[in-house]
Amino acid sequence: MTAAAMAQRTISRRAMIMGAGAVTAWAASPARALLQQTAQANALPASVEAVLARMTVVEKAGQLTLMAAAWAGGAATALNPAGGSSSFDEQLSAVRAGRLGGVFNGNGAVMAQRMQTAAMRQSRLKIPLLFAADVIHGLRTVFPVPLAEAASFDPDLARRTARAAGAEAAASGIDWTFAPMVDVARDARWGRGVEGAGEDVLLGRMMAAARVRGFQGERGLAASDAVAACAKHFAAYGAGEAGLDYNTVDVSERTLREVYFPPFQSAFDAGAATTMAAFNEISGVPATANAWLLTQILRREWGFGGLVVSDYTGDEELIAHGFATDAREATKLAFMAGVDMSMQSGFYLAHLPALVAAGEVPMARLDQAVRRVLALKVALGLFDDPFRRIDPRREKTRIRTRETLALARDAGARSIVLLKNVGALLPLPRQGRRIALIGPFAAGQHDLIGPWNVYGTDAEAVDLATGIRAAVADPAQVSVTPGSGIDDPLPGGIAAAVAAARAADVVLLAVGESQRMSGEAQSRASIVIPAAQMALAEAVAATGTPIVVLLRTGRALVLSEAVLKAPAILVTWFLGSQDGPAIADIVFGKTGPSARLPVSFPHATGQEPYHYDHKNTGRPNPPGPLLEYKARYREFANAALFPFGHGLTYGAIEYEALDLGAAQLSTDGALTVRATIGNSGTRAAEEVVQLYIRDLAASVTRPVRELKAFRRVALKPGERQVVSFTLRRDDLLFIGQDLVPTVEPGRFHLWIAPSAQAEGVSGEFQLV
Repeated sequence: MTAAAMAQRTISRRAMIMGAGAVTAWAASPARALLQQTAQANALPASVEAVLARMTVVEKAGQLTLMAAAWAGGAATALNPAGGSSSFDEQLSAVRAGRLGGVFNGNGAVMAQRMQTAAMRQSRLKIPLLFAADVIHGLRTVFPVPLAEAASFDPDLARRTARAAGAEAAASGIDWTFAPMVDVARDARWGRGVEGAGEDVLLGRMMAAARVRGFQGERGLAASDAVAACAKHFAAYGAGEAGLDYNTVDVSERTLREVYFPPFQSAFDAGAATTMAAFNEISGVPATANAWLLTQILRREWGFGGLVVSDYTGDEELIAHGFATDAREATKLAFMAGVDMSMQSGFYLAHLPALVAAGEVPMARLDQAVRRVLALKVALGLFDDPFRRIDPRREKTRIRTRETLALARDAGARSIVLLKNVGALLPLPRQGRRIALIGPFAAGQHDLIGPWNVYGTDAEAVDLATGIRAAVADPAQVSVTPGSGIDDPLPGGIAAAVAAARAADVVLLAVGESQRMSGEAQSRASIVIPAAQMALAEAVAATGTPIVVLLRTGRALVLSEAVLKAPAILVTWFLGSQDGPAIADIVFGKTGPSARLPVSFPHATGQEPYHYDHKNTGRPNPPGPLLEYKARYREFANAALFPFGHGLTYGAIEYEALDLGAAQLSTDGALTVRATIGNSGTRAAEEVVQLYIRDLAASVTRPVRELKAFRRVALKPGERQVVSFTLRRDDLLFIGQDLVPTVEPGRFHLWIAPSAQAEGVSGEFQLV
């Protein structure tokens, strides 16, 4: 199929998904142009096509092989998951022999310089290497973990931090980042939810597109400060049963199309050059060998022309899945399903030549995959200048700059969610208060940058105690007491904490998860604060000194007892290089809290998986007392403890005067709705105003609420603003019984509200 035909088919598909008006705008957009460029994966420059024609089958298989870097030069060490076995000299030999297409998670420009020099001077065909890395939320300047940044409800912030991270990565010799993770995560037990944007489809779509644009920049992939993005993990990795990492996924095609596919589509629309196959199976077929997913959906239906890479040993794991009998079969299944490049197993290099010789893998399919790898290298400018991102001198001047650290601090403050603030305890004054900073996260160079950061270190980050002391007028008024370990008590720890609390006017209680408790392979059966910390919290609360909880976490947690009863709670996540200063900015009011929960905090672990946009059963429990024979738990209603979208400000926000206009929306028209948002408080505030709808009756049951838009509104004390949203037919689409996007006339309930459970102002409109 030609690139033009592929692009036209994609437009036709989008006409079904988006509606005619929206697709007209999309067809003329930069996103379409990027897709058309990507779709021309077979159109290599003549000089590169000539290189392909000269390649042996082994060299072609080498281009499809990506391995963890084995560099250990100077004081550097290998920074990869367990499993890499080759030495650096062996990898250099593989480069010279044309048996390696790229490496990942290496260590800086010096390593890249040595390897690229070997490729360009000592290999037969002089094909440049790709250098890839897990730059998930920063390189050496570490930004808030992605889930925290999603709490900002500010896609442009995500774009700016990804832009800074991409520029640092490029300065370090990296061409390609394995980010963003765009998996929707609806079970807080799953540790990798920390890498994504939470439970909502709209927020996930917006953050996915923003991060792709940030990593890849605005000047094309060949720009020296751009890196190729990789939307991962395709698909439904976040839907693993029981929140167990790598676990089985069994969801309907409708759920895939409504929930798990849209963030990927947004990432591709934004120009994501690559995607990564997921570890999990989907309805019995592992994603790494799922031809329906990787070829039918991704290639034929969506028209994606970029590169598909396996996850770490994903092809090898087909054997453990029970889907392949041996390495040879696993190679064939993954490759023929649509995985172009194999990460870490070495299977493609070991088995593709023999499979091609036996006629089990067509040469045309091999050439197709190699063209996609070479096309990515062309797009990145590597054939023009293989060393464009490899400059040890530049690396030293563009890492951890004043500007990137300032951005990290701002991003951190904008990611902190104020859950409670009884009696306006916060913000604290900068002077005149004795502050007891208590808890295992009160001080020390640990648990600051969060999980899945390969290059940044806690040692380079600013801890909480340093940030708090720098913010107050008299640092001597701040005492620091750990009180307990993360999982275990400390001898005399509680007694010391109680004494510190009694001597203080206010306690800042820093409790929660360590960064080893979130991330890959860190599923938790019970998403609670560890018992040792809860015992500390109870003892400190018994002193009667007011407590501000500073909750360190990479997921939604169950909050109870003394922590839940504290008058003020801030969700501080893992904020990266400027963790302490960002928290201090919120605590003392230099910056007002404006973030919102991107995930629902449940009443109990047994409530998981939970997401705000669940369906009603035939027996919903109405608001009020718990009733028999209704869909609820014995202990609490089927609702969140702290819902998606919840977050307070230092103002006093009021919602009123809903205006639904004509309260009718035609299929080719628009409906503008308005509400007045006021701040009757004494402090300025930035409110995230959210628009939700519910389709009251449809041929496929619809969620109790769906987020359709949000606006950030800055309000001075006493100020009121009219906030408007415009709804169109496209906003009401759902996947119908025939699995085709559709919209049906009928009644819709609408809320303009501060969270997914708040009433705000509400009313009904009609689609006619």
